[in-house]
Amino acid sequence: MMTPEEHKQRTARSYKLLLVFAMISMTMMFAGLTSALVVSKSRPDWMKDFQLPSSFFVSLGVIILCSIAMHFAKSAIKKDNRALTTKLLLATLALGSAFVYFQFQGFSQLFENHLYPVGGSGSITISFLYVLVYVHLAHLAGGIISQLIIIYNHFKQKYNSSQFLGIELGAMYWHFLDFLWVYLFLFLYFFK
Repeated sequence: MMTPEEHKQRTARSYKLLLVFAMISMTMMFAGLTSALVVSKSRPDWMKDFQLPSSFFVSLGVIILCSIAMHFAKSAIKKDNRALTTKLLLATLALGSAFVYFQFQGFSQLFENHLYPVGGSGSITISFLYVLVYVHLAHLAGGIISQLIIIYNHFKQKYNSSQFLGIELGAMYWHFLDFLWVYLFLFLYFFK
């Protein structure tokens, strides 16, 4: 028969493994999308002189800060520093929301430059950009929802130095979202 501590450890491993499998499948999806972009680059209508919107540069910094805040939230709860954990969890949520805002600002900048994904003046290059960004934003929506759940559970005092699995899983996912956007940003910036 398992002790409660062994059961807790087994449950934690199971949840982490499920999250890792989900992240691997998301990585494969983005690898497929970026591979399609590589193949499409040979099209005659591919935009060779396209520049990423400046808001995407800002969002890059914002999502890195988001990941850092979540890392320190996990460190703070391990030390039972509830006040600091609260501030860092809320900062992660605010930064995640700011990331979404700057992504949409980037779309506005594209529209201002008459760069559309579809229609008479549409471009396959812009279409790929929209697909990559919107699919990433869909995954980020999952991160924001999970962050709201983590904050709710934190206020219900479900986390402490011996029980912080929710925060740990949230940190893993935010780090993944951060890595994913850095990869996409660098791919779009350097692969023209």
